[in-house]
Amino acid sequence: MLTLEKRAQPSRAWSLMTPILAVVLTMIAGGIMFALLGKAPLEAIRTIFWDPIFGEFSFYYRPQILIKAGPLILIAIGLSLGFRAGIWNIGAEGQYIMGAIFGAGVGLAFYPADLWFIFPLMVLAGALGGILWAMIPALLKTKFGTNEILVSLMLVYVAEHILSAVSFGALRNPDGHGFPGSRNFQQYEAASNPEIIAGSGMHWGVITAFIAVIGAYILLNRHILGYQIRLTGQAPRAARFAGVRPNLLITFCLGASGALAGLAGLFEVAGPAGQISIDFNSGYGFTAIIVAFLGRLHPFGILLAGLLMALTYVGGDIAQSNLGLPAAAIQAFQGMLLFFLLGMDMLTNFRVRLKQAEAV
Repeated sequence: MLTLEKRAQPSRAWSLMTPILAVVLTMIAGGIMFALLGKAPLEAIRTIFWDPIFGEFSFYYRPQILIKAGPLILIAIGLSLGFRAGIWNIGAEGQYIMGAIFGAGVGLAFYPADLWFIFPLMVLAGALGGILWAMIPALLKTKFGTNEILVSLMLVYVAEHILSAVSFGALRNPDGHGFPGSRNFQQYEAASNPEIIAGSGMHWGVITAFIAVIGAYILLNRHILGYQIRLTGQAPRAARFAGVRPNLLITFCLGASGALAGLAGLFEVAGPAGQISIDFNSGYGFTAIIVAFLGRLHPFGILLAGLLMALTYVGGDIAQSNLGLPAAAIQAFQGMLLFFLLGMDMLTNFRVRLKQAEAV
């Protein structure tokens, strides 16, 4: 009979191996799912993981990987700070939306002026929008002890309603013949976020994501605040004895994750998305949770996980168009990553033992 035996210390080897095993198991389970849908499983897996990098049209798809990875990495870095401290912000999607709305609102307020400071102001407004939205669960938790998971998650739906309202109202393009959605920022040079090097996929959002990775690594490993974050997550009682102020830490972690999610929304609306619209939210805030855990909450792990998840986005789009796979199947495939990662994580803390059944 198989039993689980708790390890005295979490296994570092299994901690490093579980993301790799999760990816392999996702490929196997995904292949079975694709076969049940009547598609060639090996062809589907090859299309998702190989064609965007080495396929015939990879020169077009490679930049798309960076474009997709930018917001995922940026949001996941912010989430990982809180997750490490046991602070669970599940509402990054709402903070992403509000960052886009705040930033777009500032840019449109100056239209059609061509001033150099418009885009920097939009960046500040995007970060502020994310922070303000994240401060709601932060204040409710520190003042009333509410659950930040539920509050941050419910605020996503509030943000979606605000997005719909401004798309039909305050930010609607007056020259758009009544259709919902703002002006296109790609046609408003002072407020746009174009590729810095044409055809590379590198825009300011991607560069900010790379800076966030380095900044988070320095914070967690070279700063007293990073030590307090790690200590709080590993030993909350010891953290209190060490003088960590939990309310201040909650406010910082939620504020930082909100700021980075808001920046991701701003860079997306001013760049690849191009406008505020009723379907602007693309689920990046939720997918970034998978990225954070797949990267083991480590900044450089998140960088690799973000690129991998972006690869599944781009490869999934190719599979949908070339193989006729439904979008829901691609979303289920991406969700399998988190499912298997959480399942395999058990082996980090437990050993599987074969125990003989006792005789009756």
